[in-house]
Amino acid sequence: MNIIEKRKTWFTISIIIILAGLLAMPINAFMGNGILNFDVEFIGGTVMEVNIGQDFDIANDIRPVVVEITGDENPQITRSGAQGVSIKTKSIDPETRAKLYNALKDKYNLDGMNDLLNVDDVSPTISTEMQLKALQALLVSSILMLIYITLRFKDWRFGLAAVLPLIHDVFIVLAVYSIARVPVNNSFIAAILTIVGYSINDTIVVFDRIRENKKVAKKGDLEGLIDKSVSQTIVRSINTSITTLVTITMLYFLGVPSIKEFALPLIVGIISGTYSSIFIASPLWYEFHKKSIAKTA
Repeated sequence: MNIIEKRKTWFTISIIIILAGLLAMPINAFMGNGILNFDVEFIGGTVMEVNIGQDFDIANDIRPVVVEITGDENPQITRSGAQGVSIKTKSIDPETRAKLYNALKDKYNLDGMNDLLNVDDVSPTISTEMQLKALQALLVSSILMLIYITLRFKDWRFGLAAVLPLIHDVFIVLAVYSIARVPVNNSFIAAILTIVGYSINDTIVVFDRIRENKKVAKKGDLEGLIDKSVSQTIVRSINTSITTLVTITMLYFLGVPSIKEFALPLIVGIISGTYSSIFIASPLWYEFHKKSIAKTA
């Protein structure tokens, strides 16, 4: 495989996707939609609890009514008790609340005195402190991985070339959230941290093979060394990712909305992680190695 020869192509593909996501953020903000589609957990909202008093279907009966009246494309609707429903949306005014309840009242012939159990504003469940802690966890884990890989391979270039693709994967996932307006909720933080932990595995496998082949490779033939090492590990990397993707994809198509919101970023992250392990990490190591040689020449 000509991984190194076409490295500029791989880098360009990633840069285009990341830039598209970054550009979509201010565009969304200018249009009044926010840089990202933050869910109720991040920005707070309104919760309404209603006793339906009969069987109902959330996806086909409740959700369309809520979306139409509130304009919130991603309301959180769950069952409350045997025949009750809890509806969480972005903040809505009293007039909209009344309109929503009246629509449910007419649809299910509710008793206006007893069936509206509760309606109130709620604060964000994901605080600024929690967001900062998640960023700290991401930063600390990246630094520790950088140190560990550098010590294990006895070469800082391996460590840096392994950690930078993790940042690449995070930005790719952010680009998808920005462009596709995927709701950003508590699943987002868990998914990002999971992706970082998963993505590093394939990279280490490739780097291990590079280190082994380096002992017998022709001196100075870095391109041949990397292309050979990637070719020897690419089938394993792709098969591992496909196996994981099958499971996560089934969760996405068959799971409830909360599971789908967690599965989607994982799908994107796994694809991005496999791509970066093969087409980004090794070319980065090549660039760092080449620059080091040029400085000492």
